[in-house]
Amino acid sequence: TSLNGNMFSFLDATGVLALRLPAEERDRFVSDHNTVLFVAHGIALKEYVTVPDHLLKDIRAMKRYFAMSLAYARTLKPKATKRPRKK
Repeated sequence: TSLNGNMFSFLDATGVLALRLPAEERDRFVSDHNTVLFVAHGIALKEYVTVPDHLLKDIRAMKRYFAMSLAYARTLKPKATKRPRKK
């Protein structure tokens, strides 16, 4: 998912969910859910957390975390589009 060109969640090829969270919430999420930053191609993505499988079953919590992730994406600077302008 993305907003204004900024991704705020995604599934990797194995079905692992990553959420983009602000620093304070990210640190709390990692601690509370005994998880880690999301790793892609051997690199930890500093703004993304790995959502543990057990949490995926908690719809209320996931709704809250997705809302946090979307709210954070709203604070980010929009990225320029690569689409050509229509004449």
